[in-house]
Amino acid sequence: MSRRQAREIALQALYQLDVNPPAEGADGELLALDAALEEAEEDVSAKTRGYATDLIHGTRSHLASIDEAIGAKAKGWKVERMAVIDRNIARMAVYEMQYAETAVDAGVAIDEAIELAKKYGADASPKFLNGVLGAMVPKGQKTGEKK
Repeated sequence: MSRRQAREIALQALYQLDVNPPAEGADGELLALDAALEEAEEDVSAKTRGYATDLIHGTRSHLASIDEAIGAKAKGWKVERMAVIDRNIARMAVYEMQYAETAVDAGVAIDEAIELAKKYGADASPKFLNGVLGAMVPKGQKTGEKK
């Protein structure tokens, strides 16, 4: 399984769901996942698909509290005013750090978010996300250090 590939697929699906919300009653997460899988550049294993599914569903399930946490640390930025890519990368990273069944180490989640931002975001995206996500790491805990 490639977690990076799963994150890229999940990011594409979250982006789609953010800019084009599904009709009421539609299984938007499944439709967005299927669309992202069709765009995948390489074969996607069942484990990778499963992790992408968990990221999409988990991020959307905790969206209100994730957005509140991001908004509290993004000084001068409202979540809804952030670039769609940046906000969805941040949402996914916060989900992995704080809500995932098996939490991802903050340093790993932030590094992966920065790599996604380099690939998909604007030039300033990596620095912006590093600042916002880094501010979410509890004082005294370094990124890369277990909670």
